[in-house]
Amino acid sequence: MQAITLTGKEKWAALGLAALGSTMFSAKAVFIKLAYQFDISSIDLMSLRMLMALPFYAGILWWTNRKKAPMVITRKDVWRIVLYGILGYYIASYFDFWGLEYVSASMERLILFIYPTLVVILSAIFTKKKVTKWEVLAIGITYSGMLLAFFDKIKIGGVHETLIGGSLIFVSALTYAIYLIGSGRLIPKFGTVRFTSLSMIVACIAVIFHNLIANGQLALLDFPWQIYTLALMIALISTVIPSFLISEAIKRIGSSEVAITGNIGPISTIILSMIFLHEVIGFWQWAGTAIVLFGVSLLSRKKG
Repeated sequence: MQAITLTGKEKWAALGLAALGSTMFSAKAVFIKLAYQFDISSIDLMSLRMLMALPFYAGILWWTNRKKAPMVITRKDVWRIVLYGILGYYIASYFDFWGLEYVSASMERLILFIYPTLVVILSAIFTKKKVTKWEVLAIGITYSGMLLAFFDKIKIGGVHETLIGGSLIFVSALTYAIYLIGSGRLIPKFGTVRFTSLSMIVACIAVIFHNLIANGQLALLDFPWQIYTLALMIALISTVIPSFLISEAIKRIGSSEVAITGNIGPISTIILSMIFLHEVIGFWQWAGTAIVLFGVSLLSRKKG
């Protein structure tokens, strides 16, 4: 996506939208870990989240279509919306929820945080964009920090759980990076609100079908009230609102810039997980987090 030419203040405002969206997305891991304390499966919790988010997206899409000219959607557009909706908000979310059954919220956010490096790598593969030596250095530093924190977590939390959870969340980061690249091409055509609503509606439908196939029925009415409260917080605070913030930021400054403005995510997750989940963060995980932030900052500086 070709970013809009902005003034200094407008660019800072767009970066603020991306940072706020990243922070709200980051809180999702804490909400999910709190919900898992009440013995709920990842697909059931994800289904509750999507069912609560679906009316908002459907309503926003209906309202937008009333105010703007009718959408012109080709068959190719439909397939792309379905593809990116499934990748970005169904598959990525599913592996994220699943991975959080095994690893801590702080570790989850740190692994997801490497998706800017995946955006650079995938852009080089699919768009033939040259990766500079500076970017290679930044990516190497980022992964070194991630591995440092990863092995520290293995020492604290066990090899088996950390490897499984870490692998699942890496898949989530990979699919979300693909979504970021693809959505940057479709947002200019449909607009931020319409594209986000359409892709999230697709994801909501996919999750419901997944639940029906996995459980044979949609039985989501027998959980304690805390589950529904947390699911609503995930749906609104960590899904509906930040999805529009991120999409609007992509529209203004491009997917690559948005991907490298989420430095606040791992730090906010660590702080929230220490407060609400009482997670113990080891010295090497802090060190690894700092190295990852430094690596991603190098990418940001190169883009600047």
